[in-house]
Amino acid sequence: MASRLAALLMALRCAGSTAFSIASSSSPTFDVAARQLSRKTLAGAWSERDVAQPTAFGSSVEWSFGSMRHLAALAVALPALMASRRRSSGRRARGGQDTARGTELATQDKWIADLDLPAFGKEVKDLGERLKKEQGRADRLHLRWMVIWSRTCALIGLSTMWMGPNIISVVALTLWTHSAWTMVGHHVGHGGYNRTDATGRFRGFALGSLYRRIVDWFDWMLPEAWNVEHNQLHHYRLGEEADPDLLERNSEGWTGMDRWMMPIVSIFLWKWGYYASNTYKEMKVTEMQRQGKPFPPGFDPKDPLTLGDLFQGKGKGVVSKRDFFMRVLGPYFIVHFLVLPAPLLFFSPAFYLSGVVNLLLADVLSNIHGYIVVVPNHAGSDLYRFNRGCKPKSPTFFLRAVISSANFRTGGNFNDFLHGWLNYQIEHHCWPDLSMLAYQKGQPELKKICDKYGVPYIQENVFVRTKKALAISLGLSKMRPYPEQYEREEDMMDWSGDGKQKALMAAA
Repeated sequence: MASRLAALLMALRCAGSTAFSIASSSSPTFDVAARQLSRKTLAGAWSERDVAQPTAFGSSVEWSFGSMRHLAALAVALPALMASRRRSSGRRARGGQDTARGTELATQDKWIADLDLPAFGKEVKDLGERLKKEQGRADRLHLRWMVIWSRTCALIGLSTMWMGPNIISVVALTLWTHSAWTMVGHHVGHGGYNRTDATGRFRGFALGSLYRRIVDWFDWMLPEAWNVEHNQLHHYRLGEEADPDLLERNSEGWTGMDRWMMPIVSIFLWKWGYYASNTYKEMKVTEMQRQGKPFPPGFDPKDPLTLGDLFQGKGKGVVSKRDFFMRVLGPYFIVHFLVLPAPLLFFSPAFYLSGVVNLLLADVLSNIHGYIVVVPNHAGSDLYRFNRGCKPKSPTFFLRAVISSANFRTGGNFNDFLHGWLNYQIEHHCWPDLSMLAYQKGQPELKKICDKYGVPYIQENVFVRTKKALAISLGLSKMRPYPEQYEREEDMMDWSGDGKQKALMAAA
């Protein structure tokens, strides 16, 4: 009996040593703790002297306390070896794609390994297609009501701005400017109402002439430039290095006192101090690329171009300061701040001056309002960044639209009006060319799909999101890097050369 037990123990020792050698040789990232424990238990600590020899009585076998200790250690070591073996056996990424062995995801990224990306992408795409088919007269009427709300704000603000600086005029004028941009110009410019209007009124919205710009959507940004920067680059390169609105990348150049001052200063003047010039730069860069023209030495097309940069000559050879002021900033400044209040001169120069002051104050408040509901949509330590481009309308495209965007509180026309309908940012990035009403309908359904597949769906109060965006711009937090080894290869694409144009045509 004793000899059989001794043989059993020796066999366990050999099996343990073999298990250790197999596990360690097959996994280059073998768990260090398990390896140390196994090496001690299986390779060194076990010895024949731990097996007591038969006693003089010949009928019993005594086990030393050391033997019992090592048997217990063996019971711990073998499961550790098996667990390490399982970890090194190659994960199944989204869609069943094999990735590098032994890759350990961070706790907040664990959901990625279990995601069925093709199935998720199909459900999101199908929901968007159904919402498109359901668009019609109700969507057009809803837009009409939102335009009435916007113009009512304009009427209130313009009719009271002669009374000296006052909160009623400032707030009303702010809401007019804000809603004309974020709700009307934004969604119509994306083609969200092209299917609902047989007259074609919304095609070419605000494009082609100063008259159309003034009548349809008049703001600091040139509509043609906005279409390039926002509708194309931002939407189809979301969260990538090539995304012109990637706050984390755009703020990396701020150092010293600028790191603390610029995020705050930007809130008050970002539309004309950054957005107008950067959208125009992106349009010019795209034009140069299409014409095959080289960029000036030292010019990086991915770097943001602020108004200050333009004055310092950083856009020389790409953006003409004269053209920029004549075509972009000049018309808006002259018409909105000088011509619009001009009728007040027939009554009193003081009335005119009051009108100008109220318009200027409303512009500051509109910058603040716009920053709060626009910038935090894609900035925060709980949102993802990506290293590679993806195909439009692919499963990866829909995934990125969700995990690199954040919603604010949704529901109700009044609440959504105050947010400029940018509280549906996740839905908007999944399906850019839907109406505002369609986003209201689709939001609960998309959230359920995300919950079903374990995809993070971020929705928080706008001020909570603003705090997180400021933390990014101040360098106090970082966005999450998406693990590249879990990208779905068939969804990846190179946006250089002809690939960019083909992808955008396919998405249209």
